[in-house]
Amino acid sequence: MKAVFAALSLIVAVLCCASSVWANTPAEDELAELNKIEAQLLLQRQWIDYRWKKASAACYADFFVTYCLKGTRADYREQIDPIRAQEVALHENQRIVRDKIKDANDAKRAAERADPAKAEQRTDNKKAFEQKQKDEVERAADLEKRRKDAPRRAQENKAGTQLD
Repeated sequence: MKAVFAALSLIVAVLCCASSVWANTPAEDELAELNKIEAQLLLQRQWIDYRWKKASAACYADFFVTYCLKGTRADYREQIDPIRAQEVALHENQRIVRDKIKDANDAKRAAERADPAKAEQRTDNKKAFEQKQKDEVERAADLEKRRKDAPRRAQENKAGTQLD
C-alpha cells in the first residue's frame, strides 16, 4: 500500500514539474482561468434553469397556473440576470485575451517568415516542388507514349515468342 502511495505521489510530483516545463504564456494562462470561470457560470446557469423548470412544472398542479408561472419567471430572471451580466463581461475579457494571443502568434509567425534561414528553406522547398512537378509531367508523357506504343510492342512480343 505504501509503495502504491509512493508511486502515485512520485507521478504527481513529476506531472507538476512537467507542467511548469511546458508553461504557457501569461495570456494563455489567463484564458485558461477565464475558461474555468465560464464553466462555473455555466454550471450556475444550468442549476438555475433546472430549478426554474422544476418550479414551473410544479405550477401546473396549482389552480392559478398563470400567476404561479409569472412568479417563477420573475424569480428566474432575478437569479439569471446577474449571471448573464457576468457572462457578458467574461466573454468580452476572453475576446480581448484571444486577440492578444492571436497578435502574439501573428508576430511570431512574421518573425519566422523574416528569418533568412527560413526564407532560404522556403526557396529550396519551392524549387524541389517545381522539380517534382516537372518529373511528374515527364512521367505522364512517358506513360502516354508507352500506352500509344503498346499495340506495336505486343505485336513484336507475339512475333518473337511464337514456337514452331
